[in-house]
Amino acid sequence: MTGDFPANSMGLKSAMLVLRNMCKAHASAYRAIHEMQPEAHVGYALHYRPMKPARPWFFLDRIMAGIQYRGINMAFPSAIASGMMKTPIGNYKIPEAKNSQDFVGLNYYSVDTVKFDPTKPGQLFARRYYPKGSDLSESGFIANEPEGLLDSIQWAAETFPGIDILITENGVEDSSDSLRPRYLVEHVYSVWKAVNAGFPVKAYYHWSLTDNFEWERGWTQRFGLWHLDPLSQKRTKRHSASIYEKICKGNAIDKGLLKEYSRKPDVTCG
Repeated sequence: MTGDFPANSMGLKSAMLVLRNMCKAHASAYRAIHEMQPEAHVGYALHYRPMKPARPWFFLDRIMAGIQYRGINMAFPSAIASGMMKTPIGNYKIPEAKNSQDFVGLNYYSVDTVKFDPTKPGQLFARRYYPKGSDLSESGFIANEPEGLLDSIQWAAETFPGIDILITENGVEDSSDSLRPRYLVEHVYSVWKAVNAGFPVKAYYHWSLTDNFEWERGWTQRFGLWHLDPLSQKRTKRHSASIYEKICKGNAIDKGLLKEYSRKPDVTCG
């Protein structure tokens, strides 16, 4: 839509056409896999971004937040829930996509604040940003908003009732490993709250084990629990890896971790 990737084709219409074709391909792959392996669990991962209007009292901010939300979050899910892909520029019938998932794959990183901006027609007249004072990653790419993960899980459960939820990505860029411990503990705590509220979360996958090549951003962002030197391939353990190891081995976030790393350390969970 914004021309960030090759082949630099831009435009909402083209983006929605690509999304429609991707959904058809997903549905075809889902059916083909089940024909060969009926017991397989097949699905896809959605990068879900909760949206909130910058000024809830201003109707244009509310409208823009709704348009951004539907365009970014709802096209694929609407097709799989109903067989009708709903986009900001129209609806497309894809009946073969209905119920073509056996689990909900949820990638979550942060929450966007949306403000009406008449100078940005290419972004549907809206600006998405993090409010001043947000707990930001080193480049400002991600804000630490753990409650947004709980909201995202609730959305997944309501949109696809009765289907298992897998957190397929969750993490933060942090070469100094100063924000990641807090981000990690607080987001795993949100998963704990979701499970205890009865939501069917069956897995949590941290992004990522080691630093990785981030598409058009290359090696400028470091998401790994382990630092990776891309030239020598040497891996160096970050402190966050030890924190995650402790959570996994204990199957719990103990009181000490909450007290040291959470901004709300008054709750113990396990």
